[in-house]
Amino acid sequence: MPPTTSEKQKMLVGALYLASDEQLAEERRRAKLLCHQYNQSIGARDYDTLAELLGYVTDAYFEPPFFCDYGYNLVLGQGVYANHNLVVLDCALVTLGNHVLIGPNVVLSTAGHPLDASTRRSGLEFAYPITLGNDVWLGANVVVVPGVTIGDNTTIGAGSVVTRSIPANSVAVGNPCRVVKTLEAP
Repeated sequence: MPPTTSEKQKMLVGALYLASDEQLAEERRRAKLLCHQYNQSIGARDYDTLAELLGYVTDAYFEPPFFCDYGYNLVLGQGVYANHNLVVLDCALVTLGNHVLIGPNVVLSTAGHPLDASTRRSGLEFAYPITLGNDVWLGANVVVVPGVTIGDNTTIGAGSVVTRSIPANSVAVGNPCRVVKTLEAP
């Protein structure tokens, strides 16, 4: 008999999975409790709670409030900073390079739902990774959807909805987000 694939394993490889699975629900509850604890640390940087949430020590700082689904799917480079109200639906891997700056009210969502209504009603969803390169800056109210990669040294303008990958050394804005300027590589 082939080995049973858990809903978590399906989630992590980008297959359709049930988010209502008991193990995943418990892992989300744990992350919510740790996010709540972190968010109570206003005025002090609570690196211990962030390390417990992520599973490793980081110098990143997220201005409270900060919210995520699991925490263990966040990979952070050095010097990452996010302003208030960052929401990360990290059902798949979310990788932030070194010196990433994130404005207030940004959403990084790896989670999505099938277009077919009957499949969607069944409770199945999917998750695809999001990657932000080094020295990326996301302005206020940016939304990044599943499967997007944003290259090094790129700025995404405030209010943009990033539905496709954006190359390195770009300035991109809009809904949908599009490159409006190419920068010289540093």
